[in-house]
Amino acid sequence: MHKKLTSFFAVAVLLLLAFYTQPVQAVFKEVYSELYKTTDIAYADASPFQKLDIYYPTEGEGPYPVIVSIHGGGYCTGDKLGSDALVAWQGLKRGYAVVAINYRLSTEAVFPAQINDCKAAIRFIKAHAEEYDLDPDHIGVWGSSAGGTLAAMLSASAGVAELEDLSQGNPSQSDRVQAVVDWCGPMDLLTMDIQFSESGVAGYPTNIPTSYGSKYLGRLVTEVPELAEKANPATYITPDDPPVFIQHGTLDDWVPVQQSLVYAEQLKKVLGEERVVLEIIPGAAHGGTPFNNEANVSKVLDFLDANLK
Repeated sequence: MHKKLTSFFAVAVLLLLAFYTQPVQAVFKEVYSELYKTTDIAYADASPFQKLDIYYPTEGEGPYPVIVSIHGGGYCTGDKLGSDALVAWQGLKRGYAVVAINYRLSTEAVFPAQINDCKAAIRFIKAHAEEYDLDPDHIGVWGSSAGGTLAAMLSASAGVAELEDLSQGNPSQSDRVQAVVDWCGPMDLLTMDIQFSESGVAGYPTNIPTSYGSKYLGRLVTEVPELAEKANPATYITPDDPPVFIQHGTLDDWVPVQQSLVYAEQLKKVLGEERVVLEIIPGAAHGGTPFNNEANVSKVLDFLDANLK
């Protein structure tokens, strides 16, 4: 029987990781890995990073609808056990199983490895849904920053062969999901520097060799505009894409708010107004309390409930 994470433990862990030192976090991770046997499940075998963790609600019976948590970190850092997963854990209280995934970082492999891995994880979840008591027909993805972009890519590029890499396993399964939450994801790497200049926000530049965008593409962004276009979820939008919920802060200095404003408009033109929710958070920066507070997380879960239950 799967071991299940209690709400009390989830809250305790959230506090622990938020306020204590790295050594304490390291101890927690060691204990955590011993306690929860549904962690570090390999969904492919090309890299040690291709693993996922599964958490279960404390009440109700499966198969459970699924929230897939995709961590941020500029495609070059981050982990499935981090702040993104801790926020998604709140879905346990509403009867969701939460699946937190890792993917190859740009320090190991450049685009499209990251979306290849996310799609492989979705196919794995569907192929093994019965084994892990998951509902393969009700899957939502939720990511922030780079994770938000990957969530948006899963939404828009379902079935796009050049992004799938079916050699990663379970080729008979679809990578289509049913709902998407994108927190401040960078969509169009070619326009970010211009947008910062226009908004007056002193943001981190993208068109330099050391930017997360250039590392993601493996070249200076402006040297490979065709590749940047392939990395933009807007390239793949089709009318059968799932509903999308987007939030972004006006003072984000990592990803200009215009990225979400433009992307939402591109989605609405194809999906219609009713299937795209855009909320701009005044004064908010790149994530943090304005996003992960209880009231806002509840709003996100309401959106997921409306589309997954």
